[in-house]
Amino acid sequence: MGGGYGSFEAEEVIAAIHRGLDLGITLFDTARGYGVGASEELLGKGLGARRKEAIVVTKGALPTREGQMDDKPTRPGKPRVNPGRDARYASVIADCEDSLQSLGTDYVDLYLIHWPDPETSFEETARALHDLMVSGKTRYVGVSNYEAIQLREACGLAPLVTNQVGYNLFDRRWEYEMMPMAKELGVGIMAYGPLAHGLLTGTFNAETTFEEGDWRRARPIFGQTLFSADNFGPNLEVVDQLKQVAAGLGTTLPRLALAWVLSNEQVSVALSGTRRPAELDENVGALGITLTPEIQREIAQIMTGAAGHAATMPYSETPVPAPPGS
Repeated sequence: MGGGYGSFEAEEVIAAIHRGLDLGITLFDTARGYGVGASEELLGKGLGARRKEAIVVTKGALPTREGQMDDKPTRPGKPRVNPGRDARYASVIADCEDSLQSLGTDYVDLYLIHWPDPETSFEETARALHDLMVSGKTRYVGVSNYEAIQLREACGLAPLVTNQVGYNLFDRRWEYEMMPMAKELGVGIMAYGPLAHGLLTGTFNAETTFEEGDWRRARPIFGQTLFSADNFGPNLEVVDQLKQVAAGLGTTLPRLALAWVLSNEQVSVALSGTRRPAELDENVGALGITLTPEIQREIAQIMTGAAGHAATMPYSETPVPAPPGS
């Protein structure tokens, strides 16, 4: 369960967690930064006595405590990274302990550094991850949103098992350098945003608006402008074409989009944000879909009409690598 997508009903979210467990879904992902613990609290309530049935993943190293960044040095000649990040030793330890309290558990199965922190050496961060494992507060550790060169450095300092990144039909930036590096290093990929922040649900149209507090309303998402006034229309046309492909396969657009993400052999998990039990029933249906090479080519051709691609990696100055063979 993530943040920044408007309002929701807590009871429905808890019902969705129960439905997920009943369907055999075992991995639940959250983060300290999603509502400063609110998402974790909901997940903890939803799991309740069924905690042992779940693999709980959470993330830390974003500032969530008042005054946390006051004594954090910046890089010489560089402004503070925005959004702020804090992967210092004491902060990572405190973040994990705060998360455990919110979740109502004494350990998580997987703890991730939410974003790279260029103002803190990963050697310091790795010491915190090591101590969290030794203390039993997490079983495994990983990172999120790490570029190829950052992932290589981090893997040399900590036993990382995954890199969680945004990946969907509208955003393939991570394929070009990071995924080959992850394969070389033996690091799994967790894909968030497989439905392109709702665009691939197929429920939007030209009259769709986003409520106050929904980040799609006013600003780019991870550097992409998929929902801007200029790009929303062309992207809806792409979505309509994808719906036709899905219909030809006897399935739905969300299932097609999830099946596409899972067709990448490096992707271990596709993380789909869910507020209602019915959405889980829909998404689980993606597991039975096989995409032939012909369908993959048709989808790739349709996606050439997409608009709003980012020029850099998410919240980074690194240019998006060129696709292989380009």
